[in-house]
Amino acid sequence: MDSLRLALAQVEGSADTERNLETARTCCQRAARAGARLIVFPEMFMALPRKGESLASVAEPLDGPFACALAGEAKAHGLYLVAGLWEKTSRKDRVHNTAALFSPDGRRIARYRKMHLFDALSVRESDRMLAGDEPPEIVEIDGFKTGFAICYDLRFPELFRRLAAEGAHLMLVPAAWYAGPLKEDHWLTLLKARAIENTCYVGGAVLCGPPFTGRSSVVDPLGVSLCDAGESPGIVLADIHARRLEEVRTKLPCLRHRRRELAR
Repeated sequence: MDSLRLALAQVEGSADTERNLETARTCCQRAARAGARLIVFPEMFMALPRKGESLASVAEPLDGPFACALAGEAKAHGLYLVAGLWEKTSRKDRVHNTAALFSPDGRRIARYRKMHLFDALSVRESDRMLAGDEPPEIVEIDGFKTGFAICYDLRFPELFRRLAAEGAHLMLVPAAWYAGPLKEDHWLTLLKARAIENTCYVGGAVLCGPPFTGRSSVVDPLGVSLCDAGESPGIVLADIHARRLEEVRTKLPCLRHRRRELAR
């Protein structure tokens, strides 16, 4: 473990899965040319929900055509690839909001089902989705222990503290962060907070274009912003370094100072 170049793909969502696969292909090509080893696409990347249409009509198993196509792109470009998928469940009217990780050899090596559903600000995800009940796993990417969360999870620090306690160096957050009063500030502030309190790198890839905020960003373990995609579609890059992690955790050994008896 020395360094890792991370690419965040900030894209406008589409209900057309084929169009989204073409976007994935273009973004992977650009990321690979720029020397990235890992690319992260947003939540809901598989397809934006259509009004009045059941998500179950577009959801697939994790070995379905869309996931297999992403695995193929990861292999073709030698990248680790994270993206948001709609995963079929046993319920005909509910799906899992899932982040899947594919390896450079084209295998799916991790998946995380969103645990905190966004039932707030006139949105009710629980009407269409089932919450996951398993905390995210830690996966090594070129020596960096990496954990996952999805969008609204960012407001629940206990999930991130669990990842840090299990040794995470990097936390990835695919998101479809809705725009609105103060929402952009919340997104950037919470990314920094999760990074600072856990002395980890945190990277969030967000959909852009109405009704979403954009502002895909990577924050280092001391809260320094390494990149910010602004409001437009594009790829942003950040290099994460093992030496920086070690320096920050030596200066601020917060994780060693935790009083575990206070955790609930």
